[in-house]
Amino acid sequence: MPKPKDEFDTLYGYLLYEPADILDPDYMYTVGEIARLMQGLSVQADLNEETEDRIVQWTIPWIIANQDDFVINDPRSDEPGYFGLHPDAVPDDEDGQKEDDEE
Repeated sequence: MPKPKDEFDTLYGYLLYEPADILDPDYMYTVGEIARLMQGLSVQADLNEETEDRIVQWTIPWIIANQDDFVINDPRSDEPGYFGLHPDAVPDDEDGQKEDDEE
């Protein structure tokens, strides 16, 4: 059942990050690690199972919506898949070069 806004003490704007805002272009991440980063947590943050399940559920649609900004790997055995920034998603620096380009 919908509730009136005045029943809530705080209201926040709904902000979704761009993948390049939270991922290091030199690393690959599991969905759980990306979920933690989206919450402002360390990738090693210890979460209870219910909390991790919830933030992963929020992260999967975000990954799908931003699919053009990601690369993935072939999982090895029972290891989870990893996601990283697609080279085209890495923002240019002031000189017009990709951040990881060397001069």
